[in-house]
Formats: sequence, C-alpha cells, structure tokens
Amino acid sequence: MSKKKLKVLVSKVGLDGHDRGVKVVTQMLRNAGMEVVYLGIHQTCEAIVEAAIQEDVDVVGLSSLGGGHLVYSQKILDLLTQRGAGSVPVVLGGTLPFEDIPVLEQMGIRAVFPAGTLGPEIIAAIERVAAARGESPHPGRSQN
Repeated sequence: MSKKKLKVLVSKVGLDGHDRGVKVVTQMLRNAGMEVVYLGIHQTCEAIVEAAIQEDVDVVGLSSLGGGHLVYSQKILDLLTQRGAGSVPVVLGGTLPFEDIPVLEQMGIRAVFPAGTLGPEIIAAIERVAAARGESPHPGRSQN
C-alpha cells in the first residue's frame, strides 16, 4: 500500500513580492514527493484559506520577507477556524525577527522557519505537522 502524498499550499500574503525563496522551497517540497499548490505572491488571507479548503490541503505554508506576518498569520488561522478547517496546520518561513517566533507558535503556527533553515528540516517539520494534524488543538483555535 502506498503512502498518501502530502498536499501543501504555499503562498505569500499582501504586498510582499520577494518570491525567490518561496519558489526554491516549493521546488524542494516537490522534489521530496509532495504535491504543492503554489498560489504565488500578492494573495489575500481569504484567497489562501479558500484555496486551502477547495484543494483539501494537508498543510498551509506561508512565506514572509516584508513583515506583517503576525497580523496575517492570525487572520489566516481565524479564517480557517471560521470556515471549519481549523485543523489544517499552518507553517511560516522567511525573514522573521527571532522574538516573533514564540508569538507565532503561541497563536498556533505549527512550525516556523527563519532564514537559513535547511531544506531537510523544513521537509521533516511539514511531514511531522501533517502527521499530527488534529492530535492537539492550537491555542485559541477549535479543533475540526
């Protein structure tokens, strides 16, 4: 019996147009055998959540190099919960202040990848959070 291929939605929110890193990560995930739905840059939180639900993804991956990650991460988590998809884990990578990492984890971001995180670490973390989906509720989020 074959193992289910993980499906990961990857995107950037808002005006952040720096896409080289997210494209590298997207290709790396594909090379690791994951199905990747890449929405690209300049997406809204609503569009990301809608696509995550329509595509029935295992994980949502966000990239941030331009700031705003605390606000839009919380909004995406809230929208997923409101739409009945609160169990979909969200991960975030990019150029992030280290002091924001515990804040992101507390709000429910399941894995945070600051600049310089190695590819195998990202792959392993995505596999881990996908496998743990629904096992433990996120702080402040209902489990669906």
